[in-house]
Amino acid sequence: MSECTLVLIPGLMCDAAVWQPQQQHLAGVAPIEIAEHGLAADLGEMAQQILAAYPGALALAGHSMGGRVALEVVRRAPQRVRGLALLDTGCHALAAGAVGERERDTRMGVLAQARREGLRAAAEAWLDGMIHPSRLKDQPLRESILEMWERRSLEHLAAQMQALLERPEAAQLLPGLAVPALVLCGAEDRSAPVQQHMEMAGLLPQSDYVQVADCGHMCTLERSAEVNSALAMWFSRIEAYREVSDPSGSSHRAAGRPDARGES
Repeated sequence: MSECTLVLIPGLMCDAAVWQPQQQHLAGVAPIEIAEHGLAADLGEMAQQILAAYPGALALAGHSMGGRVALEVVRRAPQRVRGLALLDTGCHALAAGAVGERERDTRMGVLAQARREGLRAAAEAWLDGMIHPSRLKDQPLRESILEMWERRSLEHLAAQMQALLERPEAAQLLPGLAVPALVLCGAEDRSAPVQQHMEMAGLLPQSDYVQVADCGHMCTLERSAEVNSALAMWFSRIEAYREVSDPSGSSHRAAGRPDARGES
């Protein structure tokens, strides 16, 4: 088993259930931990919680907001990061002007609906834009996501919305992270579009880019087999990279950047 801890980082209002297929698939490959954000209202605070909870070398896989948290871990302790997987996420701060105001209004609208009608009602409306149109009537999939929201509270939603609206710019961190990276997105993700994932893959020195067909934003649950395969391949690259690196762990220079590749 790897000496590197694999930390799976959930996104908005999600918990360990969002990573259950991947946790099962990768069991035995590495020690696996699933981050818990609590009521933290700042991405940096969430990152600090991960660094404090899990000592030593880390491989970070973050979905949605979790990807942004992973980047904040990189900002604070790049020497501890042995691999980075960014799934259906982004790296930019809230946009200026009308674009940023629309995002703010949308997020505050979800919070306002949750306060008026309850978390389940807000999650139902939110979910329609998050999963692939072909899965909108997939009740087991919908319930798995709605139940995660119901396990949270209004305080969690408010804190995480604040953290996302106040997110820092992180694109400048990517070119300096010369470790095996995976950038993966659903081909029909309307929340975190394909183009921004291609941008991140282009900035990371050792990135593989994977685009999952017929998939929206909730890739770990919508297309778990494809995500499982991509993560397993990424982690094998981490182990191979570790074996050819300086045994002292002091060297993490890239041997060269593999070509980004698209897969479905």
